[in-house]
Amino acid sequence: MNNFRIGFVGLGKLGMPCAEAMATVYKVTGYDVLDKTSDKINIVSSIEQAVRGRDIIFVAVPTPHDPRYDGSKPTCHLPPKDFDYTQVKQALEEINSYATDQLVVLISTVLPGTIRRELAPLVTNAQLVYNPYLIAMGTVAWDMVNPEMIIIGTEDGTAPNYGVYLDRKRLGRRAINKAKLLVDFYLPLMENDPRYEIGTWEEAEAIKIFYNTFISAKLSLVNMMQDVAMKLGHINVDVVTNALALSTQRIISSQYMVAGMGDGGPCHPRDNIALRYMTKELDLNYDFFDSIMYSREQQARNLAKFLVDLSVEHGLPILIHGYTYKPNVPYTDGSYSALVGYYCEQLNYHPTFVDPNTHPITCDSGAVVLLAHNIKELYCELPKDCIIVDPWRTFPKDGTYKVIYYGDTR
Repeated sequence: MNNFRIGFVGLGKLGMPCAEAMATVYKVTGYDVLDKTSDKINIVSSIEQAVRGRDIIFVAVPTPHDPRYDGSKPTCHLPPKDFDYTQVKQALEEINSYATDQLVVLISTVLPGTIRRELAPLVTNAQLVYNPYLIAMGTVAWDMVNPEMIIIGTEDGTAPNYGVYLDRKRLGRRAINKAKLLVDFYLPLMENDPRYEIGTWEEAEAIKIFYNTFISAKLSLVNMMQDVAMKLGHINVDVVTNALALSTQRIISSQYMVAGMGDGGPCHPRDNIALRYMTKELDLNYDFFDSIMYSREQQARNLAKFLVDLSVEHGLPILIHGYTYKPNVPYTDGSYSALVGYYCEQLNYHPTFVDPNTHPITCDSGAVVLLAHNIKELYCELPKDCIIVDPWRTFPKDGTYKVIYYGDTR
């Protein structure tokens, strides 16, 4: 296993520490467009030398933004802009010209969809895998061998049960082909025992970039609490954030990390609306909660359009399975089902509802059925010609109904 011969293209602030960490176990040959020195890896003068005779070639070439977008000066007035993939494209094209079916592992940050659309077509003589790192500048080498998780993206997701954590003891059965080769590479290199997240290129791209933006969202929220403390008075922000940080039953946990229907109930929407008012009263000059509520409404609108499009395609009415804000309660405050229904009506389609607390629980004819409530048993028997749209992705696909998992486009 330790006989892998490694090529490494791109020896910058990310690449060099990672290449040198790999060199503690493997023989590493590295290349960079700039002159580099290292007493741990063999540095060569061309990409060809870094590719020929290697088993795995890692690519850590920059995907920079325009310098105006680095965040050290205001950017909100600038138009949204993707990363610049010029350098990584040039590197992949040259690597491909010398490759002979090796594993080419891209670790540079890219937006979801970029590899399949722009980069994979450049790699025809090798097998392309996306393997982004979750590292911090200043601790790159340590983070590289002590990761929280190892993300591996392949064209088809590789692992037969995608989206699951792979136990090290079961890797031989659960990870195959390209992903397994990369896992075998990492096993002797790791100082901790990370989990392996194996999915499609797009899933790996999304895990990487949303991980970073998750951190940004948390920081924006706690810094907004700090602004409230300064404007309102009589608040030590650390008392508030420490109380929230220790709340591991819900907010600092895996709770609410399953995509499905949006939030509802007597608290969530109304609290965000009230906080919108407070931010204006305190003259914070930004509205975090307006963005939350706008996103909630747009997500409901997207789901409604999906239902209406299916209804038009199949000539079926729309039925929403569940009206209260969550199962087994009589409360309709902030009902996300009602919000989805509202947007259906805006598109001139009028859904019916099934809910034991609020509506009749019958369905006499075929329909496009939204499973708004995530429950084990349906509220009523559905005709076999119903099309079930499941935003929770748990309803069995056993052939009884046509089932569409909303949020799963594999």
